Amino acid sequence: MAVGLQVVGLLLGVVSWCLQSSCTSSQVWKVRSQQESVSSSQWQFEGLWMSCAATSLGSLQCSRFKTVLGLPVHLQACRALMILSLLVGLASIIVSVLGLKCTKIGRTSEHIKDQIALTGGILFILSGVFTLSAVSWYAARVIQDFYDPLYGGVRFELGTGLYLGWAASCLAILGGSMLCCSCRKTSPAAPARQFSYNFSKTSQGQHIYRAAPASDSSSSKAYV
Repeated sequence: MAVGLQVVGLLLGVVSWCLQSSCTSSQVWKVRSQQESVSSSQWQFEGLWMSCAATSLGSLQCSRFKTVLGLPVHLQACRALMILSLLVGLASIIVSVLGLKCTKIGRTSEHIKDQIALTGGILFILSGVFTLSAVSWYAARVIQDFYDPLYGGVRFELGTGLYLGWAASCLAILGGSMLCCSCRKTSPAAPARQFSYNFSKTSQGQHIYRAAPASDSSSSKAYV
């Protein structure tokens, strides 16, 4: 049962890492609202790294963000969170593979392997939390700008990249939870009591000596 949980959790974690990679490289985090566009045959969408415009004729033009310090704070933070989630997710995959019960690494005990698998599960959950924070923060800003009557810029709607991020975060948290649940908390067995038995046999038979009771300290005094 524990082996099955670990394998399924690891597979979910690998799928979530692939979705995180697709989400990070996606350029469709937000799409220009059709209410704001003059023609329905033109689309404008943006991601973490560039802004693109496409037409129904098949032409696509993308331009990278030329500055980093001039970008909004939430965009810089989302970039950092997604990169951090990818690094933590990759580390969690490696650690989880080493902690599987079906893998043999030298003479590693089962207790150590459980601890390694538990560490991999925690890293998976942490990676999912990073991705969830990034996409939720970005989506909140898009929704806030869309419903803000004083916003003078172009209004956008949620893109498919955000949904990829939400799916990836859910799978990462689920896979990490399964890895953590597969590790049973086993208490180390108490050491067995050791008894010493001295047996001496002479020609006169077996002799058993017992310690004499302690005498009172007052009776040991001698009178002259």
